[in-house]
Amino acid sequence: MSYYISPRFLSKLAVHITKNFLELPGVRVPLILGIHGRKGEGKSFQCELVFERMGVEAIHITAGELESPDAGDPGRLIRLRYREAADLIKVRGKMCVVMMNDLDAGAGRFDSGTQYTVNTQLVNATLMNIADRPTDVQLPGSYDSTPLHRVPIMVTGNDFSTLYAPLIRDGRMEKFYWEPDRADKIGIVSGIFQPDGLSPSQIEQLVDTFPNQAIDFFSAVRARIYDEQIKKLIYDVGIERVSSRVVNSVDGPPVFKKPEFSLPLLIEYGNLMVGEQQRVQNSRLVEEYNTLRRPSQPEPVDVTRHQVTAEPSKTDATKKVNVTPSSKAQLQSSQLKPEVLQQVQEILNGGYHIALEYADERRFRSNAWKSCATFPNEQKSEAIAAVETCLAEHSGEYVRLIAIDPKAKRRVVEKIIQRP
Repeated sequence: MSYYISPRFLSKLAVHITKNFLELPGVRVPLILGIHGRKGEGKSFQCELVFERMGVEAIHITAGELESPDAGDPGRLIRLRYREAADLIKVRGKMCVVMMNDLDAGAGRFDSGTQYTVNTQLVNATLMNIADRPTDVQLPGSYDSTPLHRVPIMVTGNDFSTLYAPLIRDGRMEKFYWEPDRADKIGIVSGIFQPDGLSPSQIEQLVDTFPNQAIDFFSAVRARIYDEQIKKLIYDVGIERVSSRVVNSVDGPPVFKKPEFSLPLLIEYGNLMVGEQQRVQNSRLVEEYNTLRRPSQPEPVDVTRHQVTAEPSKTDATKKVNVTPSSKAQLQSSQLKPEVLQQVQEILNGGYHIALEYADERRFRSNAWKSCATFPNEQKSEAIAAVETCLAEHSGEYVRLIAIDPKAKRRVVEKIIQRP
């Protein structure tokens, strides 16, 4: 099976890798190429295809290896893999690169709740040191004066804004934002369904039916087609005996005939998967579990028969009572929607602080929000003004309202109040 390689992707990687193996007079070449973009667009797989096409050998480091109970281990591992790649270049006489997948997941800092460990600092420091002195990479406790061969480092991630800023500066890292266009998607999806007999027009129709889906969506749709055959195998064998039939069976592994990959069936499965995605987005059970406990509503009072004649005493004010939003002065705003104003009122009346965050389309997809403002519950008028200002300044972006428990120092509610 021949897979599609995007010409833009191939060109970017080929130029960066080749440039690092050349001696260009008076030119400082960044050692690291950072490939970033939204999830599921095939960044790592496209890299593998380019490496295979160019005959490049890759030494891999995963994000999970960038943390350890022993301080210094991840930094030493990076240096060790880099030296290993340099030795391969010398011994085998061929290009070699160090490949780090999902760097932001291992070394990024997404919010104030992300723990920034000693190993995270050492990983950033190690990568910066290698980028500055690529031919002099030493292991802790030893020193070898022999210069190493320069080894390009390729890293992938979703949001590089979460990384340490000096690491991603232009002198050290060259950035490449990978977002496949329609032609790229059609080419990649054609490679996925190449053995299944779909015509080019059917591939185009499938891609156009789900224009906002990532590349891995179409691969998952193809895998769904086999579900009916697998279900039939389970019922034919018996659900109690399926383990012995599939694992170490004397009859060998089950053989499935090639299913029919028709366009209507693929679209049907695709719509089912889109529905599952929407249910995940809409459920947001964490908000339901952490939402404010709304006190029971008081019975309605006939104001024509009851009249308040005096302010409550200080003794009464110190008693612990359930206070509803209607029992406090209603906030006023001519710019906020009634439902937003009600949410702000409930948060403030509940004794919580208000915070606001905003994000553009790209940051929203990677859940990398920026802070807008924070106000304690005593400053009600200032909080309302802050919400109005934040919504106005970021009218084309996502804005979410956050309730913060001042005692526990944690978020209890996150609610998106504006979408572009």
